[in-house]
Amino acid sequence: MILKKYCFLFFVCCVFQHTRAQEKKSKTIDSVKTQKLDEVFISTLHINNNLLDTPASIGVLSKKELLQNNTTDITTVINTIPGVLMQSSNLTTTRISIRGIGARTPYGTNKIRAFYGSIPLTSGNSETVIDDINLENVSQIEVIKGPLSSIYGAGLGGAILVLPQLSKSNGQTAGVSTVYGSYGLLKNNLNYSLTNKSSSLNINYHKLKTDGWRENSAYDREGITLAVELFKKENSKLTYFSNYTYLKAFIPSSITKEAFENNPKSGAATWVASKGFKEYKSTLAGLAYDFKINEHLNNATSIFVNYKDNNEPRPFDILRQYTFAAGARTQFSGDFSIGKIKNQFIAGIEYFADRYNGNTFQNLYQQNNGLGSLQGNQLTETDQKRFFYNVFSQIRSLLSEKFEFQAGLNYNETQFELTNILADANNTTEKYRYNGIFSPQMSLLYKPNTEQTVYFSASRGFSLPSTEETLTSNGTINSDIKPENGYNFEVGGKFYFFNKNLYTELSLYRMEIKDLLVAKRIGDDQYEGANAGKTLHEGIEFIAKHNWQLNRTLTLSSFAATSLGRYEFVNFVDNGNDYSGNKLTGVAANKINAGVTLNSQMGLYFSADYQFVDEIPMNDANTAYSDSYSIINVKTGYRFEIIPNLTSHFAFGINNVTNEKYASLILPNAVAVGNASPRYYYPGLPVNYYGTVSLNYLF
Repeated sequence: MILKKYCFLFFVCCVFQHTRAQEKKSKTIDSVKTQKLDEVFISTLHINNNLLDTPASIGVLSKKELLQNNTTDITTVINTIPGVLMQSSNLTTTRISIRGIGARTPYGTNKIRAFYGSIPLTSGNSETVIDDINLENVSQIEVIKGPLSSIYGAGLGGAILVLPQLSKSNGQTAGVSTVYGSYGLLKNNLNYSLTNKSSSLNINYHKLKTDGWRENSAYDREGITLAVELFKKENSKLTYFSNYTYLKAFIPSSITKEAFENNPKSGAATWVASKGFKEYKSTLAGLAYDFKINEHLNNATSIFVNYKDNNEPRPFDILRQYTFAAGARTQFSGDFSIGKIKNQFIAGIEYFADRYNGNTFQNLYQQNNGLGSLQGNQLTETDQKRFFYNVFSQIRSLLSEKFEFQAGLNYNETQFELTNILADANNTTEKYRYNGIFSPQMSLLYKPNTEQTVYFSASRGFSLPSTEETLTSNGTINSDIKPENGYNFEVGGKFYFFNKNLYTELSLYRMEIKDLLVAKRIGDDQYEGANAGKTLHEGIEFIAKHNWQLNRTLTLSSFAATSLGRYEFVNFVDNGNDYSGNKLTGVAANKINAGVTLNSQMGLYFSADYQFVDEIPMNDANTAYSDSYSIINVKTGYRFEIIPNLTSHFAFGINNVTNEKYASLILPNAVAVGNASPRYYYPGLPVNYYGTVSLNYLF
């Protein structure tokens, strides 16, 4: 068992940190002061905002890290977090899995909840999209791994928190930046912010386009984001967020192994002939009010709306989808004492309502003289309303200077209503409700000193079926299906060494999921869900970050991250085939990331990063695997002040320096059509180049 194999390693690390804690601080050489690593703070919506004192594995990406590459694709940076694998093709077809959770999803991301500030990015259909948010307008991203967050819904995979950029500097600032690169890549970004004592404003506009390197892969996106703080006082403030996105992305789709090896630029023939694409307009907006009731009690309340109008012509039909979601969230937080024991708490409720309307039409592209998709007669119409609420609470008890205890509980109730409008003349409507789900969690943290912590946690989580998984082959509600659920056990530690110049984090986990949701393909884009068994997820994750002061003018920072896992079916029978003991489909068991950045006081810098992804089982039978691959990216740049208050930044980068041929996304359990091979592969970008220039002015 992998946990037993690595327990000794964890023990050695604990002994090492204890020994180092007793060592004297090293003396500086030639009066050069070493640059300490900054302490990492997480969202104030957590019960504790210091990462070191949080008994959970949370990956944090700072503003600097988010902009490390070319600022157009989140995939490269989010994959630096151990245990997280984001696969992406053409910027619009993506899948995120955390510790193997969500790896078998045919398209998109589910089993993970995501938030933009306090606004849910996850739809009522359980689908999560974060890749169309402009990275230059994000201050930080946090990835909570596993069902450790009662506050964010106790999802099996975890939660992703995207924190919007708020104006911080007093006065006015304005900035403009441009990225230009291979295959017609062009991104323009404009930003303006204004801050005074009682309010702040941050507005951002971006436009991103690329011709794409594969057939039928052009991409065009633009968006505007507004963040406003009003009536800022010592004990309260009102915050408004909104984000509008327009996207049109052509889809080359997946290809066979033969095409991948011989002509990876090609797209699937039917998608190229139909000129298939995805086009949508998306708007989300939220209003949040934070206030301090008294010295020991605070409240944060928010309301939100999220609307999406989607049009997707595909070779087999044309899909039109409308989604409108609205909801509210309120939470109380505070502290109290029982004797000498100090306690902190969070308690609240979240309500979410989502209405989905989906229509399919004939695609008559074969009769359109090579002009692409042409809408024909309507085939189906489905209307679904989904409602749920989460009641959550969490408490943190400081038992002593070295020990603290945390416990939490999330309760969820979900119900939905389905109407098949074209199923028959009666337009049948069905209602269904899942049993209430309790998801507890507890953890114990030991803090031998102010720079090191060790923790243990146990938690239970769940994942709701998507709309497609709730339906039978004839479009009625599948009353036999139920949410997945599982227990997660984790032990870990976070350690600073060498006068806070080295930070390391180690975690070992084990999760067993029951009532595994399986999407059985019964048509071109039609799936039927079933609860088909159990999966085991266990592994070890490690990350280290270090700052090196080379001399008076040069600083070298480095990081290394690795995740070693075992993900397998424990008990899984599908259509009479027993896959028990097979490796879990769609996820790499092992992943390594590393990187270095050399900075000079003159403003010059150079960075390089490396990623290794192990082979991935592409079907449940484990008869097909994608090859492992390694990617190297490099970047150099120069930051300088042109005149007082006007700064500039020039950079040049190369991605995939060695021109590695790899599958950046695979389609799990692809089905062969006729005599053709299954289309598992979405080819990744070959070597590509980019340059950036930006100007920022402080009024």
